Amino acid sequence: MSKEKGQSKIEMIAVDDIFVMNPRIRNKKVFDGIIDNIAKVGLKRPITVILSQSNKGKTYDLVCGQGRLEAFVACEQSHIPAIIIDATEEQALIMSLVENLARRQHHTLDLLQGVEILKKQGYDAKEIAAKTGLGYDYINDIINLMDRGEERLLTAVETGRMPISVAIKISETPDDDIQQSLHELYETKQLRGAKLLFAQRLIQSRRLRGKNRRTDDPNRKRVQKGTSNVTAQEILKVYHKEVDRKRLLTRKAEQANDRLLFVMEALKRLFQEEHFNTLLRAEGLTTLPKPLAELMAGKDSTHGETT
Repeated sequence: MSKEKGQSKIEMIAVDDIFVMNPRIRNKKVFDGIIDNIAKVGLKRPITVILSQSNKGKTYDLVCGQGRLEAFVACEQSHIPAIIIDATEEQALIMSLVENLARRQHHTLDLLQGVEILKKQGYDAKEIAAKTGLGYDYINDIINLMDRGEERLLTAVETGRMPISVAIKISETPDDDIQQSLHELYETKQLRGAKLLFAQRLIQSRRLRGKNRRTDDPNRKRVQKGTSNVTAQEILKVYHKEVDRKRLLTRKAEQANDRLLFVMEALKRLFQEEHFNTLLRAEGLTTLPKPLAELMAGKDSTHGETT
């Protein structure tokens, strides 16, 4: 794919003679840092190019180093150190994409475009993951997002309004109306993060239960309504209702636990009274219900006998 390391050489080439094959969006803060670093200490790592095969009227096609090239242009430098390698345009494009995607902090748009180009070149999710160092499941989810034609979600990701991880989760919803409503809830900041995912699971579960009901169910009309378009506000209402229900159950559980602890403490004190124990034996009450006895076992082993 490339020349042997010993055959590679660094040449000074004109920046105007370089065509950027796979341009990517530059983070201004990072770019300013590159300019400042080059101005202070010079270019530590040459760019990589191939002899032009793109028919763009340039002598070279850029493989790696767009940021360094643009920084040289910003510093008004006419020439830049470059390693010229022997590779086809397709090989060079793959190298450029892989370098961009393998960065720790790559732009989401770069990621989508890179994965799409690699996919069109015939690489599958496993191969793309291996080349970029990204997780297979992550790459596979991105490809599925593209294959399903999720235009709204892809646009939201490309414009930076939604993380790709959230878009992937929303796309797993089979119903378009629920997808659109979840999308709206996220972008309007009414539900985000774990809350959004909980609402998604909740509404899908309710719809599934509705579809599985018997046809002679007296609530047939409500079931039919449940299978029509679901709005964002309906999802929000269901979410808050479920949250309130869980809070009520939690309070009831806490109250029941407090009462049980009170009963256990009262029994513990009573069992410490000899007269009370004598009375129990006289009445033949020498055992406790099994659940209560098991709870009391740590408190008082003397009366651990169960029924």
